[in-house]
Amino acid sequence: MMADPARTAEIHTEVTGAELAETFEQEAPIRLSAYGPEDWITLLVFWAMAGLVFTQFFTRYVLNDSFAWTEELASYALVVVVFLGAAMCVRLSRHIQVDLLYRFLPPRAGRLLATVVDLLRIAFFAYAVWLMWRYIAIVGDEPMVMVEARKDIVYYAVLAGFALMLARAVQVTIANLRRGYSVLERPAAFDGTEA
Repeated sequence: MMADPARTAEIHTEVTGAELAETFEQEAPIRLSAYGPEDWITLLVFWAMAGLVFTQFFTRYVLNDSFAWTEELASYALVVVVFLGAAMCVRLSRHIQVDLLYRFLPPRAGRLLATVVDLLRIAFFAYAVWLMWRYIAIVGDEPMVMVEARKDIVYYAVLAGFALMLARAVQVTIANLRRGYSVLERPAAFDGTEA
């Protein structure tokens, strides 16, 4: 049985050039309070990484005499950006999640399962903090290859990222319990589509 093409067709609303231009002229209020400390630190590390990558590109392809240390530091900066950025994602519940099952569960079962997921997330991050702490104790004094520094600087940044993820996971769990639902149960309440 074929689907009715009229029912499955995409609907595109015509927008004039003037209407599109008007959206760019509208002023939206700037709210810096929506950002956490990890957001600002991640932004700073990201721009430091961008500067290192540019320096690597410039010295390699323009000056034909590359600074080898920039590549190593840029890769370490990327590691820091990833783990601190992951803390931002935990705070905003933006990690990949599968919410299909919750559409078919009764509300009480969905609430119970969402709480179990929250608690498992906390346990995972707590375990990751513990593992990272142990890892630093074992190999934290290894030297970097091109720079006279120890790798524990990077490892402590990863540990801080996991600790922030743990703290944010606890905050999200408490907020979900107070609210009575999570993003898994009602995704529309978090993406602005719920009326």
